[in-house]
Amino acid sequence: MATANENGAVTSGDDELQKLLEATDEQLAAKLGIEIVEYTHDRVVATMPVAGNRQPYGLLHGGANAALAEQAGSIAAALGAGEGRIAVGLELACTHHRAATDGTVTAVATPLHQGRSTATYDIEITDAAGRRTCSARLTCLLRDQPPK
Repeated sequence: MATANENGAVTSGDDELQKLLEATDEQLAAKLGIEIVEYTHDRVVATMPVAGNRQPYGLLHGGANAALAEQAGSIAAALGAGEGRIAVGLELACTHHRAATDGTVTAVATPLHQGRSTATYDIEITDAAGRRTCSARLTCLLRDQPPK
């Protein structure tokens, strides 16, 4: 199981944790340029460039916001679920408050509920100026990892 050090950062010798944190070419997070920049049991922070993730009007695509929110929240839920357990998205709701047109957006996922079978996270997405661009709420189902 992942544990937190004296600074609150999650540490683990578990290869599964590294697989969660490092997006591969097969994963949507890599295609969108999402990077996990901080992770503790109480907070996961992820960033994503606006460039390459715009809709036809030149604004950050709402679906990219949703993917960023789900990535941050799902990793937070998986860290909280513990070794041998996985987190899968059950419900995601996003409200887009303002457009982002350039730079990087940052998602911060914090727990609202951490239970044995479900976990719910509040995800705040802000632009480079620190203005909230999107509010999201993600609920994940927590279950035992299926056999490989």
